Amino acid sequence: MSEKPVILVNHLTVDPGKQDALIALLCENTQTLIRTLPGWRTTRLIAAADGAGVVIYSEWETPAAVAAMRDDPRMKAYFPKIAALARFNSLLGSEVANITP
Repeated sequence: MSEKPVILVNHLTVDPGKQDALIALLCENTQTLIRTLPGWRTTRLIAAADGAGVVIYSEWETPAAVAAMRDDPRMKAYFPKIAALARFNSLLGSEVANITP
């Protein structure tokens, strides 16, 4: 296991009035599927105060773990459910700075 996690950030633009439904869907999937996948470390959901979006911040052990998650048939079945509520963009990378007080 690598010390430095791979970070996956998904920005979801939510259709009007659907942010709560999207958050419920994301929480359910994270609790029942994501957390069981090899290489997963943590997930945080950040909701826009104006209801227009959600950010998913996840840490994984390796890029291969992220690829395996995306290729998992259970995840492939889940993606259309997200698409019914929102559009999303993904960024896969690693932390390059952590600026704190």
